[in-house]
Amino acid sequence: MKVVIIAMVTLCIAILMAMTGRGGGNFYVPVLVASGLTIHEAATTGQLILVATAVTALLIFQKHKTVDWKLVLLIDPPTDIMAFVGGYYAHILSGLVLKIIFAGLLVLASLLMLRPIKEKPHESQRRIGFWKRQYNNCEYTVNLWLVIPITAATGFAAGMVGVSGGSFKIPLMVLACGIPMRVAVGTSSVMVAATALMGFLGHTISGDFNPAWVVPLILAAVLGGLLGAKFSIRTKPENLKRIFAYTTLAAAVFMFVNAMFSKSG
Repeated sequence: MKVVIIAMVTLCIAILMAMTGRGGGNFYVPVLVASGLTIHEAATTGQLILVATAVTALLIFQKHKTVDWKLVLLIDPPTDIMAFVGGYYAHILSGLVLKIIFAGLLVLASLLMLRPIKEKPHESQRRIGFWKRQYNNCEYTVNLWLVIPITAATGFAAGMVGVSGGSFKIPLMVLACGIPMRVAVGTSSVMVAATALMGFLGHTISGDFNPAWVVPLILAAVLGGLLGAKFSIRTKPENLKRIFAYTTLAAAVFMFVNAMFSKSG
């Protein structure tokens, strides 16, 4: 009975998170921890589930041309490598510390996304480390000096606490690079899947994988990813931004409360 309840919760999470370019690790980890798994087992299981969610959502986003593959190939490798490292070294911190770090980072991401987006003038002059990109009738400038170090740090933190990093990459793309929300969501789905997979492998090598509930939860995540991506395409960008911010803040509160009222593990 518990598996059925967790699967239903997973379905709802996957719909909301796929809508905003995330696999759902922000919520999977707290839910799995609340169901009795340790933080390290929850992190591992959550990452495998969100790989399935993100890949499913990606199929829909690719169909609607909201995935900037060149951007993915440029900024995602540092994240993936550091996610593996973060997953492998997660045991250097206690479960309680990981939960507090997790909650703090999510609060920061949600507050950043509640800020209004100001239109940035596009520079005609080319500068080293600033990549002018045109994709699907959109134009934006990617500051590589800022983006690459932050994505690497994001990968390490995401791999360590069992999330994909979408909660931090979306604000980075939208606020720092001026990438349209819809393109950021579609592009993030690719990076979510890759980062989560690397983090999952790192955790699994350390012996944290618990396969007991994987099949029903993955099936729920796949269905949620499909529905969430379809809803995302039909939702206004400003509404997607607000959904992203509020769901991220809710996940932070959930994890913080869980950290305060449960034993570290």
